[in-house]
Amino acid sequence: MQEQPEKSSHPKPPLHIRFWMSLRMGVVGKLLPVWGISLAASLFVVYILQNLLPGDANPTDPINTSAFIITAFVSMACMYIDASLGMGYGTTLTPILLLMGYNPLDVIPSLLVCQWLAGIAAGISHQSAGNIDLSTSSPHFKIAVVLSACGVVGALSAVKVAISIDSAHLTLFIGLVVLIVGIVIFITRNKQYRFSWRKIVFLGLVASFNKGLSAGGYGPLVTGGQMLSGVGGKQAIGITALSEGLTCLVATTGFLASGNVSDLSLAFPLVTGALCSVPLSAYTVRSLPVTKLKTLVATLTIILGVVTTAKAIMKLYGN
Repeated sequence: MQEQPEKSSHPKPPLHIRFWMSLRMGVVGKLLPVWGISLAASLFVVYILQNLLPGDANPTDPINTSAFIITAFVSMACMYIDASLGMGYGTTLTPILLLMGYNPLDVIPSLLVCQWLAGIAAGISHQSAGNIDLSTSSPHFKIAVVLSACGVVGALSAVKVAISIDSAHLTLFIGLVVLIVGIVIFITRNKQYRFSWRKIVFLGLVASFNKGLSAGGYGPLVTGGQMLSGVGGKQAIGITALSEGLTCLVATTGFLASGNVSDLSLAFPLVTGALCSVPLSAYTVRSLPVTKLKTLVATLTIILGVVTTAKAIMKLYGN
């Protein structure tokens, strides 16, 4: 009984000291170089893509400094949530950008470009933080490959039929599925499931199709679905980040090949903000307990499911 006070007499160092120690010798020190290289490379890629657009394209008005900063900050906040919990970037940011007055035809391609670059950077950061193992023999790598392969089929199909499909009914379906997944995760957050490739393939196809169609809805299905398929919470988030990035790469290629993209200038503030959140997100996932992580994922999934379903119902039946 006398040993308890001795433990309390050696308190942990202050938070800023622990962070500095981690910066010098721990995971943060590994993440910062990844972040710097990823940000510089991503902005260069956006610059190249912007200059490869057809010469007769009609770009929107240039983004002023205040709009750039606000857009980058909002992108950073949404990507922090997305990369920390595996969902929410496109689903949340798309309506916000539309409310800010951006052209809908510019929003989806720019979001896809941003998530392609940020998703791959987030996957690498999760690897550096030890949340996932992307070695070729790892099951995490194999799951990411399968989800990405499903993304090729789903995203390209979505781009092809985006003009003719009844998106309101699809949105309603996705919203209901996301809501159900969130409720199931919350109820069963303390249970373990056997791994199932069938569920992974099905969720990959449905989620990537919706991603290519609307730039949102991928994370809640794939992250939640992986958890219900037997994948751990931290691993599901890291795998989702990488596979979503690769899926967005396919969708971006489809949009650019269609010749309907007129301007990608919005991608500059989106990428700047999103990449700034990536190392912090990977560090957050590493630090959170598994049960708390599942609860947060379940809560956000339910919220997104309710919002998506409500928006679809209003669009279908509201006047």
